[in-house]
Amino acid sequence: MAKNKINIDISSILEDTAFAYEKELGLNRDRIEEISIDLIKPNPYQPRKSFNQEALKELAESINTYGLLQPIVVIQDSDGLDNEYVLIAGERRLRACKLNNMSMIKAYIGKFSFDKLRELALIENIQRENLNPIELALSYESILKHHKITHEELSKMVGKSRTQVTNTLRLLNLTQYTQEKIINNLISQGHAKILIGLDENLEIKIVDSIIGQKLSVKETEKMIAALKAKKTQKRIKQSKSNEFKKEIEIFSAIMKDNKINYKIKADKVEISFVELKKILTLLK
Repeated sequence: MAKNKINIDISSILEDTAFAYEKELGLNRDRIEEISIDLIKPNPYQPRKSFNQEALKELAESINTYGLLQPIVVIQDSDGLDNEYVLIAGERRLRACKLNNMSMIKAYIGKFSFDKLRELALIENIQRENLNPIELALSYESILKHHKITHEELSKMVGKSRTQVTNTLRLLNLTQYTQEKIINNLISQGHAKILIGLDENLEIKIVDSIIGQKLSVKETEKMIAALKAKKTQKRIKQSKSNEFKKEIEIFSAIMKDNKINYKIKADKVEISFVELKKILTLLK
């Protein structure tokens, strides 16, 4: 898909969602059908992975009282059976109807490509700005791979700075454990940003500390700095220890060749006066 075509599509998506669907996809308000909920498949390009259960219950109660005021949007499933559909918009409404044990739901049945489906699902959700940071990062990643564009081009598409886009994508370098904590709002994106680049075990250890001790971002930064300093000191000490071991190996070989007895205690070598006389003799 050409880049200028992408920009045209996105500009319409930024409008009110329902109006944009009707206008750009040719949906007709007078052609709403009742379809079986069991025949609707989830959108494979839906970036949202988590849904607020309390909010879904409230929506289900509203639908139960007032009915479904805005139909969902689906398309015919080209890969499935003739009477199966793929959901495009309205997953919360669909889930709420399922909570009410409804068997049928009102729907617009659109006719457009799966490329358009991917674009609508990703861009619409990004522009709503209610995705969690990991869902947003996965959305960015999907668009980059599908359209083969740069971070700079993506930033213009979604109305964010290139730095914001890049920093969000870097969250996908974190462990799955940490990503789940971000999704569940147990740690913030601010916390997550300073965890990037740590080794896996240290990252998980700090995540648990953030949650357990309710650490702020600044407190977490101090903890990481202290741990890094300690690790550096340990590495230096280990390096010196290895150097000492090599020197002792050389020394031991010389002493053995000359049949000189000695004892090593910590970082010291003990030699008796008799053995010292042997060494002095060798040095003459």
